[in-house]
Amino acid sequence: MISYEPFWQTISDKKISTYNLIKKYGISSSTISRLKHNKGINTNTIDDLCTILECTVSDIIKHIPNK
Repeated sequence: MISYEPFWQTISDKKISTYNLIKKYGISSSTISRLKHNKGINTNTIDDLCTILECTVSDIIKHIPNK
């Protein structure tokens, strides 16, 4: 399973709100919703988030093995 838990920690650490991601950087509100509910997002979006947040992929997502 893919978890976006690191994303929430990263934006908190960098003091960037989801409002700013939407209004200033053009991330769609549906993408924020998908992140909140651990739904899939495309790799272009992950790349955009890494660029905006100046971070690595592991600061956005983590893999949790199925049991």
